[in-house]
Amino acid sequence: MDSTPYLIAAIVGLTLVTIATRSSFFMLPARIELPANVERALRYAPACALTAIITQGVLARDHQPYVSLHNYQMWAIVAAALVFAKTRNMMAMMVVGMAVFTALRVWA
Repeated sequence: MDSTPYLIAAIVGLTLVTIATRSSFFMLPARIELPANVERALRYAPACALTAIITQGVLARDHQPYVSLHNYQMWAIVAAALVFAKTRNMMAMMVVGMAVFTALRVWA
């Protein structure tokens, strides 16, 4: 079975869905407003998407869960999250996370 038609159909379909969902905010009349609850929920969408991507990359290896003492990325994220929860400083969070990850890779 040739997969080229399937691939083309998938690309066209995903393109149309992406255009429709992203441009709908610009194409709708200005008098139509989203409910406050929806607008409030949409503010969390980028953080949720980023968390999903990072979590899958850090806590899985070869499509299997990877929670281990030797998972240095996991410990770096835990340290970074603790620093951010305490200080609310994004730069401190990144510095501590990278420092913990680098130290564990070098000395552990």
